[in-house]
Amino acid sequence: MLPLSQIDQGANVSTFIGRQEQLRELKRLLFQIVENPSSGKALLIRGRRRIGKSRLVAKFVEQSGVPYVFFAATKTPNEPQLFVQEVLSSNLPGRENFKDVQFNSWDAVMRTLALTVTRESPTVVIIDELPYLIEQDPSFESVIQKYFDQEFSKLPVLLIGIGSDLASMEALNTYGRPFYQRAIEMVVPPLSPLEISGMLELDPADTFDAYLITGGLPIVCGEWEQGQTREKYLKSALGASNSALVVSGLRTLDAEFPSNIQARTVLNAIGSGERTFTNIANKIEGMKSTPLARSLKYLANKRVVVIDQPLSTKTSSEKRYRVADPYLRFWLRFIGPNMDAIDRGQGGRVVKTIEESWQSWRGKAIEPLVRESLRRMPEKTLGVSGIVIGGYWTRTNDPEIDIVVSDREPTAKKILAVGSIKWLEKQPFDQGDLSRLHVHRSQLPGATDQTPLIVVSRSGTNVKGLAVFSPQDLLEVWRSES
Repeated sequence: MLPLSQIDQGANVSTFIGRQEQLRELKRLLFQIVENPSSGKALLIRGRRRIGKSRLVAKFVEQSGVPYVFFAATKTPNEPQLFVQEVLSSNLPGRENFKDVQFNSWDAVMRTLALTVTRESPTVVIIDELPYLIEQDPSFESVIQKYFDQEFSKLPVLLIGIGSDLASMEALNTYGRPFYQRAIEMVVPPLSPLEISGMLELDPADTFDAYLITGGLPIVCGEWEQGQTREKYLKSALGASNSALVVSGLRTLDAEFPSNIQARTVLNAIGSGERTFTNIANKIEGMKSTPLARSLKYLANKRVVVIDQPLSTKTSSEKRYRVADPYLRFWLRFIGPNMDAIDRGQGGRVVKTIEESWQSWRGKAIEPLVRESLRRMPEKTLGVSGIVIGGYWTRTNDPEIDIVVSDREPTAKKILAVGSIKWLEKQPFDQGDLSRLHVHRSQLPGATDQTPLIVVSRSGTNVKGLAVFSPQDLLEVWRSES
């Protein structure tokens, strides 16, 4: 074990791609406990499935060299004795306290764990997939709160809870819940486009393609060889039914919807490209409005689906639904429906299908990523001081505007800029595109002829006098994430 004096807040993080910030924060918390052994801390870590949360924490305790126990809850009954088995196989100095003892309650387990923790060095207690455990035994939340308040907060203990159910993990630290204001929160994001660019050595435009396919999932990005083209990567990944690109989607859906077949059916419809309530209903024969509305609300609450509304100075009841995770969006559109072909070793046919649809699919899939990139731009770079960036459309999609910058949402007081996204290869934003943008601006409630124009183009523009942002410009704004 490392001497306490050598626990460095920033040591050895450079080799762990994309997680330096989170590793530094974990080490900083541990260092605080070292400096004040009578002040234990609790940390709740959340992030999408397959994003690398567990690996991050495993890397942290490996680098730190401190005693720890790592318990991973499952959807099957998580009996207290299963935690005991992890303690007995851990490197906790006092693990003998658990030997040859049958524990029938979590209260007894935590009481013994508090007696086991030594004051001579910090201890890390990790509970992975915490929502599973609380779902099966709601009393566990109060038990862990009691022992944190009475024991662990006064000992050199870092208590870490990890979860993939984003809504459930957020709720743990809210008013009225036992752990309210007791825990620090950490969000583990996907690898950013900039991190993917450095990892895969791709140019900016190809980097965004890779992001739309992998969603920034480290396990999927790890299969993409440096400098590999999109088509070559897909041929390789879809040539094996056990590749991370194929398997991660299946595991995510199985974990999120083990028994909710109705919600999964609705998600498949959205993933296929349907975005409105009516079109989703038409896609799913036999589902009535009430159960469909209930499923959409469930998917939105679980943060699996995002509900978009048109942004203007006029209130609108229009809604569009999209899959939140870019990787899952790609998987539902191209991989899930073609699993049989992939299993038969016909991945090449699937790649051909993807390539035939790629331009049109990418044109819509890139829009949320472009808007998020614009949100990250400094006001002086973007040219306006708006804090909300969305889009605008009508029921007939006439007009349909890619970029709307305003002061608030969903109903703006002022429209600050209007823009267009043209994400085609070898087709720059031209005079015809500008003419359409002028027409669309005139149809946007709240916009005027003086409202500034913004253009995002994969292939640049031959029109002068416009604020134009390239893939390189969009990529640079993610630098703060690395």
